[in-house]
Amino acid sequence: MKLLRYGPAGQEKPGVLDADGRVRDLSGLVDDIGGTTLLPASLARLKTLDLASLPLVPGVSQQDLRLGPCVAKVGKCICIGLNYADHAAESGMPVPPEPVVFNKWTSAIVGPDDQVEIPRGSLKTDWEVELAVVIGQGGRYIEEADAMAHVAGYCVMNDVSEREFQLNRSGTWDKGKGCDTFGPLGPWLVTADEIPDPQALKLWLEVDGHRYQNGSTATMVYRVPFLISYLSQFMSLQPGDVISTGTPPGVGMGHKPPVFLRAGQTMRLSVEGLGAQTQRVVQG
Repeated sequence: MKLLRYGPAGQEKPGVLDADGRVRDLSGLVDDIGGTTLLPASLARLKTLDLASLPLVPGVSQQDLRLGPCVAKVGKCICIGLNYADHAAESGMPVPPEPVVFNKWTSAIVGPDDQVEIPRGSLKTDWEVELAVVIGQGGRYIEEADAMAHVAGYCVMNDVSEREFQLNRSGTWDKGKGCDTFGPLGPWLVTADEIPDPQALKLWLEVDGHRYQNGSTATMVYRVPFLISYLSQFMSLQPGDVISTGTPPGVGMGHKPPVFLRAGQTMRLSVEGLGAQTQRVVQG
């Protein structure tokens, strides 16, 4: 299933994409796409639905029908840094002996095609296409062998980053990662049964039609089951939590000279099987 949220910002309703690519309304069956809706039993019930029997939503998704973030009321957005060896190399940093963990404030999360704002005072706003994992069944101290049973599904995230705030302003990475609009999420949450191997997905990102990132989740240093198990040693994972798993090479700061986003540009990005995002860059 491809679960989604449609409608104006702050007023999104739950929906699902049918076999013809049309949006069907789920609001008569679930409150939203998040929390307990993502538990295994709830997803199993949704999978038994005859989608053709659900109300058809007017419009075409990502054209004249806005999609919101595909997960509602995200409790935690946990991000992994330097998780592709070639990205670590372009950043001038060693591959970490353990995963680098940072937070993206949930106020950063926006729809997949919403505008991305360059923060005031920013000179180094950058892009990062990433595979995001959405937790279904929560837990603590999860064994790596059991980790995939805790995945509700997957989606695309653009881990937009302000490099000066992140790396040159002292303290943690978080201040450069959680600015408003820095977390486009979606277009849809693809349930785990439709993605048999999350470590075999191509992902790419373009700015104004120029492809900067072109990688594969096969080159991750720390893979999805390990990341779930690792993070669960430090915190409880809960339904609707999002784990963004790192980015392949090709980010702006890795170029010589570096290339950063400017107002008026357009980003387009995709992870294989999970849809695409398009964001216009504006000055905040």
